[in-house]
Amino acid sequence: MTNEATLAVIRRFNEAVARADIDETMAAMTDDCLFDGTSPAPDGEAFRGQSAVRGFWESFFRSSPAARFTTEEEFAAGDRAVVLWRYDWVSDDGSRGHVRGVDVFQVRGGKIAEKRSYVKG
Repeated sequence: MTNEATLAVIRRFNEAVARADIDETMAAMTDDCLFDGTSPAPDGEAFRGQSAVRGFWESFFRSSPAARFTTEEEFAAGDRAVVLWRYDWVSDDGSRGHVRGVDVFQVRGGKIAEKRSYVKG
């Protein structure tokens, strides 16, 4: 894959996540996808396959309706990509917060095969 083709796949996925569009989010991922989440600390939880990863995103979208990810930087090297991001949220009590993090992606066949997430903090 070219670097630009890899980034196009990542952007499609990130745009679907920004819209909380579960069907498009999952359409951007392979059947055997891996999502390596950021919690619980220190190692996070890994979700493998469409069903498990879909379950994570459904729960996340439901529990964080005001969540917003902002891409700060992105680059690709063949079928791999790195995205530096900021995640902003509003808690139930109205307080706001944010963290910064990075995703390391692998793309296969025009879809995301792996999304490994890490946060500062």
